[in-house]
Amino acid sequence: MKHASRFLLAIFLMFAAGSLAACSEDDPVQDGIEGDGGGSGSGNGGESNGDEGGNDGNNEDESMNRSITITVNGTAFAATLADNAAAEAFAAMLPLTLEMDELNGNEKYHYLDSSLTTSSYSPGTINAGDLMLYGSSCVVLFYDTFSTGYSYTRIGKIDNPDGLAAAVGSGSASVTFEAR
Repeated sequence: MKHASRFLLAIFLMFAAGSLAACSEDDPVQDGIEGDGGGSGSGNGGESNGDEGGNDGNNEDESMNRSITITVNGTAFAATLADNAAAEAFAAMLPLTLEMDELNGNEKYHYLDSSLTTSSYSPGTINAGDLMLYGSSCVVLFYDTFSTGYSYTRIGKIDNPDGLAAAVGSGSASVTFEAR
């Protein structure tokens, strides 16, 4: 009986100690868990290398400051780049012509040879004309508006996307980005 009591007491103390450790604020298991960043199905996860709070390029009034032209299969659209590191790095690559592939009936995408700095956020709604970075190297031009839970870094936005869906067509598209 004496041994059984000690055994139960030892089990209880081990359980109590384990419970207290699990409630620690600096739990290494919890610190290693990342949220589901999702993705557009166009690539390498929804990783974020940037600050997920603050100005991630999603405040269109404050973040847009550079004028470019995006020419899709011969049709030109005025666009404005975001005010963030990804847009600055993208602007440094201009002029740039990409063969962009079709995905999901709402976007054209192309993987760059190099990675750009990211500041991913979940926009909630993607708008036609949004130019986004998925992961750190996939440039995505959206030509339809829809809800999303995926995370992107804003590169810029076409100022008036009227006619964009017709210009991109149903297959791959040649898209040229150049400074105005």
